[in-house]
Amino acid sequence: MYIHLGNEIVVREDEIVGIFDLDTTTVSKHSRKFLEISEKQKKVINVSYELPKSFVVTKDKKVYISQISTATLQKRSNIL
Repeated sequence: MYIHLGNEIVVREDEIVGIFDLDTTTVSKHSRKFLEISEKQKKVINVSYELPKSFVVTKDKKVYISQISTATLQKRSNIL
């Protein structure tokens, strides 16, 4: 099954490691460091031009920044 992340970007559900809320996870220095390193490695893909609400990490260590909330993304998947 595929999950739509925004702007015609879809990811296979079985490739998703986690769906994270940007507001709550970026409080942690570890999360900020992870996102910073991912950005430097060019693994971050912004799928929205709107205010980002969540990010999705996949098995191949890509990070998708999405305007869709974590609750909505979780409803679209079987990951709960």
